[in-house]
Order: sequence, then structure tokens, then C-alpha cells
Amino acid sequence: MSTTGATADPLAALGSLPGVADSVETVRKAVDRVYGHRIMRRRSTAITSEAALRGSRGSAALSGADWALEEVRRRSDFGADDEARVVGAALRLTAEAGQLLSIWRQSPLRVLARLHLVAAATDSDEVGRPRQAGEAVDEPLVELPPPSADEVSGRLEGLSELIVTGSSAPALVTAAVVHGELLALRPFVSHNGLVARAAQRIVLIGSGLDPKSVCPAEVGHAELGRAAYLAALDGYVSGTPEGMAAWIAHCGRAVELGARESTAVCEALQRGAA
Repeated sequence: MSTTGATADPLAALGSLPGVADSVETVRKAVDRVYGHRIMRRRSTAITSEAALRGSRGSAALSGADWALEEVRRRSDFGADDEARVVGAALRLTAEAGQLLSIWRQSPLRVLARLHLVAAATDSDEVGRPRQAGEAVDEPLVELPPPSADEVSGRLEGLSELIVTGSSAPALVTAAVVHGELLALRPFVSHNGLVARAAQRIVLIGSGLDPKSVCPAEVGHAELGRAAYLAALDGYVSGTPEGMAAWIAHCGRAVELGARESTAVCEALQRGAA
């Protein structure tokens, strides 16, 4: 996303794209339904925990480890193979995201570095910093050519400036841009998809749209499917108004589906308590 131009608030300008306001309103209603559920008033902690587990499973699925929810729930060893490591990374990131809210608005680049460190869980020199010239990107599910290290550096600084400065844009728009920009840039040598979705989660929580983190967008992205996810990303990368609006709408639909998932959890808990 270009951060230059006539408007001082490019994120807010995206909110005026055709269809975006409708997506924002639909998401708000879906989130409100979850928060208004009677079970949320009594068992919000349980809903948050379940949403974290389901969100982790969804994010891992998009990164190639499509495990059944009960498999994620029962496993304790996440180092046995590549898929297990992806699931473990997703779980760690979800847990870490809630600890970084206070830092995000002051130093988003520091948060992103921390997220990559948590996801990679190694002490390699390449971990916890943006990739340098000549370093390859291991993100096989995103086939778009990765930008150069110099472009990554410049665009990360632009994204950081937008977050620190603040915007009047709806939370959905900001979250979608953070998510899309990180997927497009793939700033780290690995785990970029997982990091991008964790960053989206941080924005949705920190903005106040989903303060208890009970609307896991990762569930929705996984339900909509990898093909639709990558097609929407193509729209973001195109930079056209239509492409950007389509990506924001896709992210909005993912949040809606995440909210629907947690509403179903609330209903199940209510039936159990009846």
C-alpha cells in the first residue's frame, strides 16, 4: 500500500471505497451479536479461550497444517514434524498477541519482530528481523514474487508510521491493510502468513472492535478457503480501488464468520447449562 498522496489519512480514504462501509456495518452487527449473547456475560473467558484455539487452528490451516480442531486440542507435542511445528507456532502467536497490545501503537515494528521470534522459536540470526538482501523467503503458499529487501524496509516504515500516527479509519480497514501489507511484503524469511494474521488479531482487539478476542478472523479465512484468500490478496497487491475494496470485504467476511463461530459456541454452552 502506498502511504503517500493527497490525503493525510490514507486508511480513512480506503473506508470510502465502494462497498467498504457496508462491510464495516455488517461486521459491527455480527460482533455485537456475540457480545450481546447472554453466555458472554457469564462465561466470556471460556469463549475467549475457545476462540483462541479455533483461531490458531484456522491460521495454521492457511499455512498448510489443516488439522481437525480436536487434534489441536488434544496434542501437546508440536515439534514432531513440519505440520506440527506450524500448529505450535500458530498457538504461540495467538497467546502472545494479547500481551503486545500496549506496545503495538507505539512500536509496531518491535511487535512484528517479536511475533516472528515467537513463531520461529529458534535463535537463528535471521529470526526477529526483516529479511536482508539475498535472503530467501520460505512462504510456499503465497506465490507472488516477494518485494526486495529495500522495498520491504521502506514499506514497513510507512506502515509503522500509519499505525503510530493513528487514523479515523474503521478497525476493519486498518486490520485488513496491516494483514494485506504483511502478506504482500513477506518481510521475514518464514512464518509471514502466521505473523500477518496475528497482527490482524492485535488490531481488531486493540481497536476495541473485538476487545475480548472472541471473533477469530482466522476461522473465517480458513472457512472461505485458501484459493479465495489468495485471490483477494491479489486484489490488495494490485493497489486498485476495486482490488483494495475486495480485500477489505474478504477480511470483513472472515471476521463475520469468526463471530458466527463464537456465537455457535455460546449457543452450545447455553444448551449445556439448560
